[in-house]
Amino acid sequence: MKTPALLAALVGLTLTGCAATHPAPQAPFPPKAAEVAPPAAPALMCKTGNLMTQTTLYFGLSRHNAAPINVKQWQSFVDKDVTPRFKDGLSVFDAKGQWLRSEGVVIKENSKALMLIHGTSPQEQTKIAEIRDLYKKRFQQDSVMQVDSPACVDF
Repeated sequence: MKTPALLAALVGLTLTGCAATHPAPQAPFPPKAAEVAPPAAPALMCKTGNLMTQTTLYFGLSRHNAAPINVKQWQSFVDKDVTPRFKDGLSVFDAKGQWLRSEGVVIKENSKALMLIHGTSPQEQTKIAEIRDLYKKRFQQDSVMQVDSPACVDF
């Protein structure tokens, strides 16, 4: 008769600690985009040349209540305001800007794209900000778009 008592004691001992518990909260699957940290960008390694920044600025040539910026005004701006800040050189391209206004009207504008290759120091960004601010103020512009990209540069 000791066997049933022993068996009951063993079953009781085995079930101790088997109290109902709530499962640990699970992360949603798949995780929401806001919960996933973006992977770290790999460091850019140049096979040739040095790592620099390529900045392209886009300048609209139309004005709200004035004649468009003409060739002479644009060239004077580049010669007197841009080149002294970027003495090592720059490139200028003709561009055509276009966007859709909220009323559904397509706006088209002649533009200039200015490409600068420069170092990554804060002073370089200050010079670019000065150029953008000068242009907006002098030619009554709402904005000058800036696009920055890392670039491997060799001369």
